[in-house]
Amino acid sequence: MVLKAKILTIFPEIFPGFLGTSLTGRALEDGIWQLEAINIRDYAFDKHGSVDDTPCGGGAGMIMRPDVLGAAIEHNHTGGKIIYMSPKGMPLTQAKVHELSKEENLTIICGRFEGIDERVLEEYSIEEISIGDYILTGGEQAAMVMLDAVVRLLPGVLGNAQSTENESFEQKLLEYPQYTRPIEWKGRKVPDVLMSGHHENIAKWQRQQALQITKNRRPDLLEKMLDSE
Repeated sequence: MVLKAKILTIFPEIFPGFLGTSLTGRALEDGIWQLEAINIRDYAFDKHGSVDDTPCGGGAGMIMRPDVLGAAIEHNHTGGKIIYMSPKGMPLTQAKVHELSKEENLTIICGRFEGIDERVLEEYSIEEISIGDYILTGGEQAAMVMLDAVVRLLPGVLGNAQSTENESFEQKLLEYPQYTRPIEWKGRKVPDVLMSGHHENIAKWQRQQALQITKNRRPDLLEKMLDSE
């Protein structure tokens, strides 16, 4: 299966951005996934390419018009989920990333201005996703972050399929500390247990470290893990 991602944006030139480099870029070249950026302005109804208008009821900023954005969706959506990158969306989690990595088609809307007309979300049953509790200038950056997380889970992207198994959030915990050579650097040594060759003790140490780090930094994750056990 090849993931086909379509991006609806007023700045198609931004893409593929960093998605065209490293593992995601190589996967794009190898045809493991496809990316098409569509300019929403191509579906405007005037010679100026207008895509926004003032908000009904007053307020600051401009809102993306439903007729223009609706036309862009209807001309380009060929199935699968439609996602709107939005600060009021559900948080992007590793579980959601796994879910999206099983999709064959993703249509992603990148908003600008003060957002998009609510009727568009209702008409096309659009799923809103947020990458964090902060505001960006547009949805393009958020879309790239989400796609980076999704693409790396596609079969054939990572050289070692086990490389994701112990990452943060995969086991409902933050990842344990990692070390490499030299064994001593600036007076700091790699923990002896990691050099012992005793795999059971190493696994126990890694688990303890992951639990402690999660407790200190993300107690909410630890609480969820304990509740599910």
